[in-house]
Amino acid sequence: MDQDGALSYLEPLERRTRGVAVLDALADMIERAGLNVGDRLPPEVSLAATLGVGRSTIREALNRWEGLGIIRRRRGDGTYLAARVQTSRGLVPTMIRLEGEALIRLIEVRRALENDVVRKATINATPAQRAEISRLCDILIADVDAGRNWQAADGAFHGAIYEASGNPMFGQILRRLDEALERSAESPFGGAGFGLASFPAHRILADAIVAGDPDAAVRELHHMLDIVEAEVRDIISQ
Repeated sequence: MDQDGALSYLEPLERRTRGVAVLDALADMIERAGLNVGDRLPPEVSLAATLGVGRSTIREALNRWEGLGIIRRRRGDGTYLAARVQTSRGLVPTMIRLEGEALIRLIEVRRALENDVVRKATINATPAQRAEISRLCDILIADVDAGRNWQAADGAFHGAIYEASGNPMFGQILRRLDEALERSAESPFGGAGFGLASFPAHRILADAIVAGDPDAAVRELHHMLDIVEAEVRDIISQ
């Protein structure tokens, strides 16, 4: 279907429904128009005019999708669909499900990169670095057990592992990937309650690094990511 044909699946939005409703409308358009990965979306100006919103609103929505890896832009050529988009049929809003699917893709990338990071850290870490990884894990677990905000402690723990790998670019890449995946204010994937089941595995991972056992460390890394991925899938399947 051509771009103009896709626009026929949009209707103007009321002012009070803008925001997430724009993204929902675009997802519905993509599904009903049968657009597939690699297809070009209608121009921003056409989307804005058809929905009755400003072009800046459309641009903000597409920026968010770009951060989730759903679209890609080609300068001077247009915006293309980079991932499958399907509206929700259950209780989970479409945007939350799309965030969850993007997070699963990020976990896949983490598996590939952190597999080497953890192995290198376990082999290359100095005694001081092993002690620091263990200490930071203690702080992380204590924050989780006490119900405190644990994000900073989690970042410090993983940062120590990246540093011990001997290649700081690993940490830079992984942090940028996580920061690029923008989460909405109502997202269940950014709150303190998300991923709690994986924290016992953090302790086992730290102990394996301290013990200099790369196979055990890599195995526990994947176990930890398995737990998080299962939680994401459980949330978006509702």
